[in-house]
Amino acid sequence: MKVTSCAVSLNVEDVSASSAFLVEHFGFHEQMAADGFASLTRDDLGMNVIFLRRGLETLPADQRDEHAAGLILALVVDDLEGELARLREEGVAITMPLKEEEWGERAFQVRDPNGVIVQLVDWNGSAGH
Repeated sequence: MKVTSCAVSLNVEDVSASSAFLVEHFGFHEQMAADGFASLTRDDLGMNVIFLRRGLETLPADQRDEHAAGLILALVVDDLEGELARLREEGVAITMPLKEEEWGERAFQVRDPNGVIVQLVDWNGSAGH
């Protein structure tokens, strides 16, 4: 198998709101968009985040009304504390405070307007090396 690209596709109520959140706060840009659809990327990421409007007829019937629940969009960053301060300054609510796991992962979370969890992570904790 040869994989040429990667994407995560999330069903949400308001595609524009989720798209704008990633653009404004996380440096994504819209690569493609249509009614009920947006594909976003970052030049340094190597994958796309796709938002699809719930109920879209092009989705299979068993997926059409599902919401992106239970998923965490995790982004590994170099300056976790700096990103936390920046997001607070931008008025983004921190929904899980910065914490360190016993295996060295440090992370905090925010939610987009549709409830999609975005987690910023680093591996600089005491057990991470």
